[in-house]
Amino acid sequence: MSDKPFWQEKSLEQMTDAEWESLCDGCGKCCLHKFIDDEEGDMQPTDVVFKGERVHFTNIVCDLLNTRTCSCTQYQKRTELVPDCVKLTKANLKDIFFMPPSCTYRRLQEGRGLPGWHPLLNRDKKAAMHKAGMSVRGKTIYESQVDIDDFEDYIALWPLSDLD
Repeated sequence: MSDKPFWQEKSLEQMTDAEWESLCDGCGKCCLHKFIDDEEGDMQPTDVVFKGERVHFTNIVCDLLNTRTCSCTQYQKRTELVPDCVKLTKANLKDIFFMPPSCTYRRLQEGRGLPGWHPLLNRDKKAAMHKAGMSVRGKTIYESQVDIDDFEDYIALWPLSDLD
């Protein structure tokens, strides 16, 4: 039996549901509204290209997100209450190209391991992540406070940060 943690021993596909869920760092970035820009034109500093698609992250979050704890207030019913909420699974991970570079699932899929601020590596759980500025805490506005026609005014680069 190895002394290595499960995420170093198993592939994402081999993990139990509990192991899979524990990988989520709880940053809340998956709850940020993102949009794909299908307009042709010169690349801008805020443009991010994932799998050929130009994706923009905003600082607008779903109304179900508790922005203090960075957790969904209706986690078990989120996909029922918000039909366009994407539930990240082992089966669809490869297709979810818009996860931020700091996402632990994405990092493991890309062979980059857990970041030093990840809750599984810290006794203080989410505190290290918040202190490193990797969560949405204090950086967002709720979708109900923004007119959908103004989403482009809320493009943000901070969700793309990936410290280690």
